[in-house]
Amino acid sequence: MFTSELWNNTTGVYEIDQSIRFNNDDNAYLHRTQDTADSKRKLTFSWWFKRGSSLGSEMCIISAGASSRFMSRFNTDDQLTFRLTNGTTEKTMTTAMVFRDVSAWYHCVWIADCTTGSAFSRLYVNGSLVTMTGTQPSADTDFAGYGDGSKMGISTLAHSLSSQEFDGYLAEMQLIDNLALDSSYFGKTNSDGIWIPKAYTGSYGTNGFFVDGRDASDLGDDESGNGNDFATNGLASNDQVPDTPTNNQITFNPLNNQQSGGTPRNGNLDYTGPSTRTNISLTANIPATGKWAVAFKQTNQSNDEWNMGITKATNTNFGDAAGSNEAIGAQDNDGIQFLPSSNDASLYNYIDSATIDPSLPITTSDEFWMAVDMATGKCFLGIYDASATAMKFVAADAGIDGDPANGTNPTITISDMVGSGDYAFAVNSKNTNVWTLLRSTGVDGTTPTGYTYFENVKDL
Repeated sequence: MFTSELWNNTTGVYEIDQSIRFNNDDNAYLHRTQDTADSKRKLTFSWWFKRGSSLGSEMCIISAGASSRFMSRFNTDDQLTFRLTNGTTEKTMTTAMVFRDVSAWYHCVWIADCTTGSAFSRLYVNGSLVTMTGTQPSADTDFAGYGDGSKMGISTLAHSLSSQEFDGYLAEMQLIDNLALDSSYFGKTNSDGIWIPKAYTGSYGTNGFFVDGRDASDLGDDESGNGNDFATNGLASNDQVPDTPTNNQITFNPLNNQQSGGTPRNGNLDYTGPSTRTNISLTANIPATGKWAVAFKQTNQSNDEWNMGITKATNTNFGDAAGSNEAIGAQDNDGIQFLPSSNDASLYNYIDSATIDPSLPITTSDEFWMAVDMATGKCFLGIYDASATAMKFVAADAGIDGDPANGTNPTITISDMVGSGDYAFAVNSKNTNVWTLLRSTGVDGTTPTGYTYFENVKDL
């Protein structure tokens, strides 16, 4: 018997420490040659996922066999479909539920059982059995492509590889051979009514596996004890990430991207602009209370290539056509933007119609920081100056003596922010400029004293 349990000794709960980031632009997937299964008529597959970009596209979760006759994937309507076949006739079930929330982790348990007296393909999502329509498999039928020595793929069509790759994050992928187990074996509802992970402590069967990406140098390693390891393609050690079901992290939000004009990628941590500037915000608004800071990097400091700032998440810019009026905070006069001007910083306060022009050179080596105090509405925009190894926040009078920790010399005070949960950190970009949302472990600058880095959903 094997346990995948990882206890947090402080909280006394099971936590997932890492996930694997799959970027479909990199043709990222796992693959292995299957063993003979204990049964070709019964299995359970449990996994957690968080979607990236490429909504509305066919994307595989798992597949196996010739023509990927055994398969689970997203369809173009963002539903999950599950295909089983006896080798000639496909039996496919499709969820009524759609999966379009890029800010959330989902837990799925797929059960397929075609033993004597049984014939079903079922799915649990976050502990609940969901409605599916289609054609159920037949009893006393082997699953073609499963446990027969053929190729199996995660995040790809197994029979061809390099097709229909998943985009997003996958965690705790567990296949249980010859057992039909419901979701209670892998998760539970906590005291707040939230579905959370639970350690699976049973056996895996001959063809089963447990892949969780705990070894960054071997992301396809099978931790079940079976040795059913997966080879990797398009994955690197930095695709082991701390964004997990128990540590859900904030990313760029493809659903609040101006007319879908730009391209989020790398787990929605990078955002590339098109030929005309477009806005994008993050997957969480700034909370109504607290002090929050966040940092970004960009690849081009030329004039008019980008800006960043603070605005309402409902700003009408986000719904406009790309390039119509795309400055952060501009259209509704509800915020502030920071932008390049001849390789120097320039800012514009749209609430007071005021230009702020500090003498502050900027380069692509700098980090671009924003910090807000929601009790006062004070906002601080500035940089970590890589050449001077110093944090420099711009004051309203164009000085660079802003001090978030002491609450002095803010760039702007937005009184409407106090107690409001409507405001967001946002950026825009064009001409292939790339913004990267930095994780707290990857910044060179220092989060101001008293502020929380805007990163983990559980902090909000």
